[in-house]
Order: sequence, then structure tokens, then C-alpha cells
Amino acid sequence: MTEPLLRATHLVKEFPVLGTGGLLRRPDTFAAVDDVSFEIAAGDTLALVGESGSGKSTTARLAARLLDATSGTVELDGEDVTRLSGSALRRFRGDVQVVFQDPYSSLNPRHTVERIVTAPLLYQQRPVPGGARAFTQALMERVGLDPDHSQKYPAQFSGGQAQRIGIARALAVGPRLIVCDEAVSALDVSVQAQVINLLRDLQREEGLTYLFIAHDLAVVRQIATRVAVMTQGRIVEEGDRDAVFGDPRHEYTRTLLAAVPRIRPEWEAQRRRNAAARTGATS
Repeated sequence: MTEPLLRATHLVKEFPVLGTGGLLRRPDTFAAVDDVSFEIAAGDTLALVGESGSGKSTTARLAARLLDATSGTVELDGEDVTRLSGSALRRFRGDVQVVFQDPYSSLNPRHTVERIVTAPLLYQQRPVPGGARAFTQALMERVGLDPDHSQKYPAQFSGGQAQRIGIARALAVGPRLIVCDEAVSALDVSVQAQVINLLRDLQREEGLTYLFIAHDLAVVRQIATRVAVMTQGRIVEEGDRDAVFGDPRHEYTRTLLAAVPRIRPEWEAQRRRNAAARTGATS
């Protein structure tokens, strides 16, 4: 059996909280992520979905080592990266990149696109192939931007264009896995579709693996290979995309699906057929 590219095992992330005093005291810590385990095969997309506060973005940051886990492990290609530091951690950062929700807040407004895109290579202490200008222009063209705009600043681009700059920056170091943390949720619906299509094209052509964080199940349906549903810091359901959408087993998953206004009628029809068949089998 092929080893997964990324494996998270019993991840826990606790944050300190202030006690209330008196007889009713809060616990000293709050578990935002509580015993979460999952795997992602190379070339696949695992979508972590759930409501705001479910712990999905914290889990993403643990997987990318932007946060240190309280306990549990994260392995990349069989290597435990949980306690890496120095040059080993820098090498891991080259393998795992992140595309954030708000492109404007994640791109330095004082830097040109060229400086933004080449910054990861400088951090990795790698030479910029072909020079900074040519390298940036090639990546801009790769993500559907005008290569002649490499000397512009983030504020001179639309939200969708700025997110493409974030994707270009992630691609610069040739990552194996990209964590997309609500990467399209701040975009208009038509722009979302364009960015999703770009991510799918890049996955197919570059062999990328995605950990895709989202609350919009209509978006998840377009890109995910597998889906893991989170609530209150735990994964309550995980499976192939079509199985989770067509025959959800957990009540929370069914509630999420019922709340999606743009869900396709055929998905709902399949879900209802499966639910009816399950009810008939148990009656």
C-alpha cells in the first residue's frame, strides 16, 4: 500500500483561556483541535469543511507548521515534521506552501509582484532561475496574469488577480502540497470558479496535492477528492467526495448540506434516494 504524502495523527491544539473566578471557573485551556487524524495521498485533494470555529483553519496551520501542536504528529512522506527546526524546517516550508483567505492581507503592500513571488526562494536560500524578472513573468503567465505587470503592487490588482499572485508565490519553490485556507471564500462566485479551475489545472499538470479548507460545500464539490467534516475541533465524518455528498452519515454533515442554497438538484436527489433506501432497509 502506498504511503500517504501527508499524515496527521491525533493532533491536539490547546489555547490558554482566562478563568472567570469564583465557583464557576473555565478550564485553563481550550482545545481548538481535539484528536484529529487524517491522510492525503499524493495528487489528491482533501477538503476540511465545517462552520466557522470548527477548528479547520487551526488544523491547516498545524499541518503547515504555522502553529505548533500541543500533541500529535504531522508526517510528510513518512518524516515527522512536528519538531523540525532550522534548515530542516526551512526545507519543509519549501515542500508545503499556503494560500490564504485574504490575498491583500497576505501580500506585502509595499512590495512589487516580483519581490513577493521571489521572496520564498530567497528564504529558501535558492537562486532565482533565469533572474527575478523572467522568473516572475513566467509564473504570472502560468497563473493567468499579464507578465508585464510584475512591477505593480498588490493594491493595483483585483481580488481575484491578487489571489493569483498568492498562488504564484506558493508555486515559486516547487511545493509538493499546498494548503488552501479558505482561498476562494472572499471572491465573487464567478471569480471563485476561475480560481478553482486554475487550481485543478495546476494539480493535473504539476502533480500537486491540496489540503483545501472551506465552508462552502458547493465549492468543495468542485475540487475535492475526499471530504472530512469538522465540528467542535473533531472530524465527525470522512470519505470520498461523492459518498459524503450523496449519502452523508452524520447528522452534522446532513445539516451542512441542507444549508447550502446553491447545491445542485441532482446531489440532493441522490442524497434523498440514499436516505430513503437506508430507512427502508431498517424498517
